[in-house]
Amino acid sequence: MNKSRGLGALLGAAVLAVSALPGNAAEPIAVGQLVAQTGATAPVARVYGQGVADAVAYINAHGGVDGRKIMLDPVDYGYESAKAIEAYKRWKETTKPVAIQGWGTADTEALIDYVTKDGVVFMSGSSSGHLTDPSGRSPWTSVPAPYNFFYGPSYSDGCRALVQWAAEQWKRTGSAARGSTFLGDLYRPKFVYMGDNHPYPNSPKAACTDYARDLGFEVLPAVRYALSPGDFSAQCETLKGSGADFAFLANTAESNVALLKACATAGVTTQFLTNIYGWDEAAAKQAGDAGNGLVWVVSVARWGDDVPGMKLVREVSKESDASGQDYRSAHYIRGVCSAFLMRDAMAAAAKAGAVTGANIKKGFEEMRDHVPAGLEGVCLPSTFTANDHRGTTTVMLYRNEYNFGNVAAQRIYQTTIPLRPDWLGW
Repeated sequence: MNKSRGLGALLGAAVLAVSALPGNAAEPIAVGQLVAQTGATAPVARVYGQGVADAVAYINAHGGVDGRKIMLDPVDYGYESAKAIEAYKRWKETTKPVAIQGWGTADTEALIDYVTKDGVVFMSGSSSGHLTDPSGRSPWTSVPAPYNFFYGPSYSDGCRALVQWAAEQWKRTGSAARGSTFLGDLYRPKFVYMGDNHPYPNSPKAACTDYARDLGFEVLPAVRYALSPGDFSAQCETLKGSGADFAFLANTAESNVALLKACATAGVTTQFLTNIYGWDEAAAKQAGDAGNGLVWVVSVARWGDDVPGMKLVREVSKESDASGQDYRSAHYIRGVCSAFLMRDAMAAAAKAGAVTGANIKKGFEEMRDHVPAGLEGVCLPSTFTANDHRGTTTVMLYRNEYNFGNVAAQRIYQTTIPLRPDWLGW
């Protein structure tokens, strides 16, 4: 018998339980949750959202925040910014949340002015570098984002790490094979950025391609392919004809699987790279041989890793899988880290006198190399300041390995991208 509960059912029960609290119980802390259960990024968004929901349910079952429950109100906004704004306005008139657990880049950036004006902390699944500048001093950001936070490295730093790895890989293997030096005139490695024309895949584009040029790559014209999977044969023929040595895939996993399959059919031999939402175990199984060798960004320990915090992740997972048997991808674990970081900022706010948006913001900005208790080895240490919301610039890279139906992943690289002032908000 399948004992798993869906996100909606779990949260519905949680909200009912909170509303049934006796009158003298501590008032719950209202938090909105934007979940893209539908839309172009749904396959990874649902997993991340479930991680957030399970973590909140676990937190509530173990004392909440200073004895108060977190009342999480989920909304499926279909990955549409207009619907996200509608949901936010409705929350402000009803539950009046002090924080939001969000998802996408377009909707998160569309809500920056709203949450800044209202003093509502916004933790996003999006890791857009534009969200890291709280004061608006960066030339790369259109507005300051003082109330925006996210767990893990930015999309830009993830792409920079991939390019850095590619450069080092080229020095060891590619240039030698072609009888040229890395920066020689005879042959420079070619890099191409691929993705849809949308805020999420576009977010790290300028930062990543600029860094690629700095490292000696010839940056080719970008190749566009849709966030929703389709027939990408034409894009693969373009890629093959370009002679690109490395290609960064800026879309999410489902779209990337379709592209990789098409490119395998076309005989493309380019080394593919992708971001934190661009790959997972489900994608590896769907892609089969076509995904073999792909390198992608990971920001948490993977399910089953022998680290102290995995015990707590497994306990959290039982909130929607009582059997404890469901495999949880990195997207889920990332959602867990996000929720527990929010809890710790709320706990700091409670100690400061009141769990308000302003105090939660301050709680985040006082974190130094912070890992939520019980999640050691799972979540990367986070440091936020009033002038810089880049929580971490540490990036881990994994290589996908597919062998006769067996899927595996190997960590091949870890780096810490410099916390350069000119890269703030980029």
